[in-house]
Amino acid sequence: MLAQANVKSEITSLVDRKDLGALKKYLEPWAPADLAPIIADLPIGQLGALFRVGSRDLVVMTFTYMPLEEQKKLLKLLTQEQAAALLNALPPDDRTSFLNELPLDVAMQLLSMLTPDERQVAQALLAYPEHSVGRMMTLDYVAVHPEWTVRQALDYIREHGYDRETLNVIFVVDDGGHIMDDIRVRRFLLSPLDLPVRSLLDGNYAMLSPTDDREKALDLFKKYDRVALPVVDENRKLIGIVTVDDMLDVAEEEATEDIQKLGGTEALDEPYTTIALSRMVKKRASWLVVLFLGEMLTATAMSFFEDEIARAVVLALFVPLVISSGGNAGSQAATLVIRALALGEFRLRDWWRIMRRELVAGTALGLILGVIGFLRIAVWSMFSNIYGPHWILVAATVGLALVGIVLWGSLMGSMLPLVLKRLGFDPATSSAPFVATLVDVTGLIIYFSVAFVIMKGTLL
Repeated sequence: MLAQANVKSEITSLVDRKDLGALKKYLEPWAPADLAPIIADLPIGQLGALFRVGSRDLVVMTFTYMPLEEQKKLLKLLTQEQAAALLNALPPDDRTSFLNELPLDVAMQLLSMLTPDERQVAQALLAYPEHSVGRMMTLDYVAVHPEWTVRQALDYIREHGYDRETLNVIFVVDDGGHIMDDIRVRRFLLSPLDLPVRSLLDGNYAMLSPTDDREKALDLFKKYDRVALPVVDENRKLIGIVTVDDMLDVAEEEATEDIQKLGGTEALDEPYTTIALSRMVKKRASWLVVLFLGEMLTATAMSFFEDEIARAVVLALFVPLVISSGGNAGSQAATLVIRALALGEFRLRDWWRIMRRELVAGTALGLILGVIGFLRIAVWSMFSNIYGPHWILVAATVGLALVGIVLWGSLMGSMLPLVLKRLGFDPATSSAPFVATLVDVTGLIIYFSVAFVIMKGTLL
């Protein structure tokens, strides 16, 4: 933190002195990913000075690492020529991501600042669905032909590879541009120079369609452990690539969205600290209202057992205990199953295996809590008369009800995500609070039903 403060202070000092030559020299050794968070909160005037004197590569790459709000402010500060130069130099995938976050009129204005070639690329990428692979792909890749020798391929890479997104993987295409294979660059480096590129082909590659969902792309990157995957059209013609750095962003966004939904809120779609307070309240209120209305059913359920509660008031003492145990068990099961689904640990057709596991786990967990509940009442009854002369019936009711409620909660929590997935919804919407609310209502019915069977003829 101290080092960052010193760097920021040095940059501020150079800007204030208008020593742009020294500032440019000071910025040269910095990696964009390290520089972006340091300068992000500089006064906008100083930030503009940095971008006016920095090298083209440093400016462009630093811009891609900056928060969206700072990117917007910076573009407003730059002259039209400077903003146009920056936008034209941005990698196509990063530029598409930035334009996608802007209002339509602003995005159209910025598009008009691009060169005809870059505008055509940007419009083509923006035409794909919002969360598709097409929005994320870049056209900056290196492709070689199978009839070339390794020497020719390496010469081509040296000539055309400087500003490409990645050189870790080289793509092989035929004369029509159709994908034939992808080859790691180290195989070129370790092969005889006169060897034909065709000899390096093994056909072991995966590819994406521009309309594929980004979650499918993420799964393929995980499965094949790739740093880049080709994107092809319906004729298998190579039209772009997607790289692993974009996939890391997707993984973070998807995990954040699932965690927010599991917490009982809509996905915020932007950082917690920058989202408008009114929008955050709106997204949180919708789920809270649904959960509140669901909890009203708990009061309704209790009203059906009003007579039983009146005759055996002691039962009311344990209502929070038993229904919260079921909700907690359901929340646990839902969280585990949703995460396992997201990681592809099982498929929907394995639902019976999941139910069987939860039947055993729920019964075991219910027995553990039931025994603890029974012993708690028994121990208290040895030193007081708080539970009356029929304390053993109360203890048995609580113990057996806990077994049933925890078992039911585990089954509900594990099966609800699978049902939602089967219906085409996001399993994460079966959030922990939602499952807990459902189990609360059914837990009351189980509790008082058990009480009626055990205490009939005594307290009831």
